[in-house]
Amino acid sequence: MRRRRAPKRDIRKDPKYNSEVLSNFINIIMRDGKKSVSQRIIYSALDIVGRKTKEDSLKVFFDALDNARPRLQVKPRRIGGATYQVPMEVSKQRGVSIALRWIRDFARNKKGKPMSVKLADEIISAYKNEGAVIKKKEDTHKMAESNRAFAHFRF
Repeated sequence: MRRRRAPKRDIRKDPKYNSEVLSNFINIIMRDGKKSVSQRIIYSALDIVGRKTKEDSLKVFFDALDNARPRLQVKPRRIGGATYQVPMEVSKQRGVSIALRWIRDFARNKKGKPMSVKLADEIISAYKNEGAVIKKKEDTHKMAESNRAFAHFRF
């Protein structure tokens, strides 16, 4: 039998934009406990986004996040000796955290630019519905769509 669910902790909002999601993104970007470094990276990335798009950088960020957020995912289920990839809907909160991790990973894998510039490029491409993050989301959706036959194993 499984134990009780862990209680959700209150997240402190970030100091500049007063946003919980941005504070979460700062924690996701952070390495070795260096929060001030990750804050500097994200704030400068948002400044770059604002300069390049000539729009409100926070609005662009949240639109990019919504574009990158997966709606479906597949989870392996073992039934009768066979493992099926069962498509499942993703909760909004989990979808946002997956999208944030994807943006971070694709930005980190680019080479030759400062992290804030790479992050800004990823956010802008997700905002325009193009780039690696959107492709990853579409691949995830395709996988869920192709395994729709196993949807009745959901429980």
